[in-house]
Amino acid sequence: MTGPSIVFLAGAFVALLAAPDARAQSLPDGEGKQFVAGVCTACHQENQITRSSGYTRAGWQELIGTMTDLSKSPKERDQIVAYLTEHFPPNKKRAPKLIPGSVEISFKEWTVPTLGQRSRDPIQAPDGMIWWAGQWGNVIGRIDPKTGAMKEYPLPANAMPHTVTLDRAGNVWYTGNKNGSVGKFDPKTEKITVYKMPDPAAKDPHTAIFDAKGILWFTLQQSNMIGRLDPATGAIKLVTAKTPRSRPYGIKIDASGTPWVACNGSNCLIRVDPATMALTEIKLPIPETKVRRLDIAADGMIWYVNSSQGRLGRYNPKSGEIKEWPSPSGPRSHPYAIAVIDGIVWYNESGQRPDALVRFDPKTEKFQSWPIPSGGVHAGIIRHMRRTADGNLLIHQSSTNRITLVTIKRSS
Repeated sequence: MTGPSIVFLAGAFVALLAAPDARAQSLPDGEGKQFVAGVCTACHQENQITRSSGYTRAGWQELIGTMTDLSKSPKERDQIVAYLTEHFPPNKKRAPKLIPGSVEISFKEWTVPTLGQRSRDPIQAPDGMIWWAGQWGNVIGRIDPKTGAMKEYPLPANAMPHTVTLDRAGNVWYTGNKNGSVGKFDPKTEKITVYKMPDPAAKDPHTAIFDAKGILWFTLQQSNMIGRLDPATGAIKLVTAKTPRSRPYGIKIDASGTPWVACNGSNCLIRVDPATMALTEIKLPIPETKVRRLDIAADGMIWYVNSSQGRLGRYNPKSGEIKEWPSPSGPRSHPYAIAVIDGIVWYNESGQRPDALVRFDPKTEKFQSWPIPSGGVHAGIIRHMRRTADGNLLIHQSSTNRITLVTIKRSS
């Protein structure tokens, strides 16, 4: 139930009840169905309910409360909770295969202010502050992890930021995923500078990262492009991926300053020449492969999630060797986000409920995994993860508006 934070008054339900019956096709009949179809599927598909792990009454109540405010319509809210409790109790249909191990971690959660915003992509600034993108709330936000204080900043209309990243001067950059823009937010002045895409076909800036020279590189998934922005001049250059519908997604920069891109629509990784923007495709062995994200280890190895096949992969750019490992929960586990910290690979199994956080040690080739909490329930999806300055992990649960710090206990 993600989407803008809305207080549903009694009159609003009348309009929602007129919603097309198609929204409720897979929902079982019962009292309250019309409210679930109108309210819940106004923001997401009904399969997010039917394919969930189910919850107790208290769990459904808590989960709904992270998504929208129904306090002004208590009767309808209670019918929604009662319906969901009856028809979608706890189940293990998509339970992950959790692997025990000796490593200990802890989760610290922050629930962001605006409900239904799909908070995502947290990143830590040099001063310790944590910034995030509130995609559906059209905001970016900041957390002081020492005090828990949070502040949100509205963005230009229809920006719908997909990610945030930081430059060396402390500015926060976001990708305007819906209005074809990239924006710079100055935390000191709260001024926003907008850079529009020079090509109308470049509609959806997606993931962005700075290289060591201060150049911003970004992907445009549905537009099938990769972009480069020079903040000093504002110049933007775009190139189109060689394979149609390869859907450039995650992007990282290696030690030499070369951008690498994941293909979410084809079995490829893309190497970008930083000077000419010439593209080189590396074809991955399984034709049905689709890669959401990748990361680069200190030894230069390219680690990627084979999302469509439920596998973890490694590409050696020097030798061309490619190796993959089945993820613990199998081919439908849909690995999504990934980060390499001190030689250890971390990623999540977003196809499972709960979403599982997975640790992989390349030296031993052993896995360990944990269920990711969202308050008192396990719900949500990590779509991006990044390392903190002290070697811990920043993740999120976009469905429940939570930003989470994962602290990794290290041997003394």
